[in-house]
Amino acid sequence: MKLTSARFDAFLKCPTKCYLRSTSQTGSGNAYAEWVREQNNAYLSEATKGLMTTVAEGERAFAAPGAENLKTATWRLAVDLPLETETMASRLHAIERVPSQGRGRSAQFIPVRFVSSNKLTKDDRLLVAFDALVLSGVLGREVDMGRVIHGNDYATLKVKTPVLLSTARKRVGQAAAILAAASPPDLVLNRHCGECEFRDGCRQKSLEQNDLNLLSSMSAKERQKYRSKGIFTVTQLSYTFRPRRRPKRQRDKREKYHYSLKALALREQKIHVVGNPELKIDGAPIYLDVEGVPDRDFYYLIGLRVGNGESAVQHSLWADTIEDEGRIWRDFLAIVEAVEKPILVHYGSYETTFLRRMRERHGGPAEQSVAATGVASPVNLLSVIFAQIYVPAFSNGLKDTVGFLGFTWTDRDSSGLDSVVWRYHWDESRDQNTKLRLLTYNAQDCEALSLVTIRVGQLAGQLELGSPTQTQAEGVEVTTDATVGYSFKLA
Repeated sequence: MKLTSARFDAFLKCPTKCYLRSTSQTGSGNAYAEWVREQNNAYLSEATKGLMTTVAEGERAFAAPGAENLKTATWRLAVDLPLETETMASRLHAIERVPSQGRGRSAQFIPVRFVSSNKLTKDDRLLVAFDALVLSGVLGREVDMGRVIHGNDYATLKVKTPVLLSTARKRVGQAAAILAAASPPDLVLNRHCGECEFRDGCRQKSLEQNDLNLLSSMSAKERQKYRSKGIFTVTQLSYTFRPRRRPKRQRDKREKYHYSLKALALREQKIHVVGNPELKIDGAPIYLDVEGVPDRDFYYLIGLRVGNGESAVQHSLWADTIEDEGRIWRDFLAIVEAVEKPILVHYGSYETTFLRRMRERHGGPAEQSVAATGVASPVNLLSVIFAQIYVPAFSNGLKDTVGFLGFTWTDRDSSGLDSVVWRYHWDESRDQNTKLRLLTYNAQDCEALSLVTIRVGQLAGQLELGSPTQTQAEGVEVTTDATVGYSFKLA
């Protein structure tokens, strides 16, 4: 079976995806994956038309097959060009032909690839290198230059393929081995799963096998280490946890992450706390969640939930266009300024980056102002949880964590990737129902964050051990573990 550019692209994302596509299997559906496919097809069509206008009609060619046509070609541009060698095949988006610059010199051929994204990845460059490998095999000589046309502005990037060929050949060999194997590669859940049409099927199979890859932060090297010891399932791993006293010299250092304790939390459906995590919110909490379009570094929705319980107030700051980003940032600062002793609480690094970029783009709050103090010292709740509070969920993501506490979203299976699709549809239609869907999703993110913060505050040393009245009032059953920390089980 030949390695095509489509299969190579799938391999760069996930070996399992490459195998499933090579065996003509179909996924159960994924709105984001379908949207990406539609975007790429539309961009390919438009970019091809645009590139063709740069060349006179008599100097264009369509789907001109075969090495003979390349070597005797007189065109300057060919589009939708199928080429193949004995082991590889690619349908090149376009090829530019640069006539020879002197007697005895051959014409230069430059593969062109269209990418809809504004931001290019290493995989995009490797796909150009793959096209160059196929083209080199057809021509019988090296192709040392490629081009990528990408993004809303159809920007052009020149790619020097020789520096990528070593990596490309290595990846080609790995992908070819998968296609030639009699059985599928080891199933691994990774960051690409959210964008993949095979996501649900792979996850269901992992759940049925109780496989270690369900623990999202575990690396391939760590999985292999456990498997070499005969540990293949999360349940098996849970029985390996052994609490140990830390030496005095290490007690002030951050505790390492215990995968075995995460597995134990899952088996027992019980929260475990290691050491003495601290969560200091000495003021009024403001729960912050931001939605954006990562491909454009555009933040269009700032969600703020001020306070807790029934008295909490939700603010949703919406930007119709990228020009409105500065306005909602200033509105955000005004809200923070109006709160006495504001403490910004967020989950993960996305909001950390948001705060930094907004100060750089649109200016920060006035020095020594209330807002300046709040923006300068946000609390990343994930950093408090990581390696200290083990929730019985396969990942430390907000949705998994708060899901154990019983919170659900209106769109139960929604994700940040889905919000990207919704925003795109709103840009196209200005549909108010779509906007409301985004506002609701963001507001519920803020509400979920507030719930997790309250629970973490209860667990982070703010409950007095051995006080049944207090623990029962909070709905938490507490047991002491003198060697590791404490174990908590939600009642």
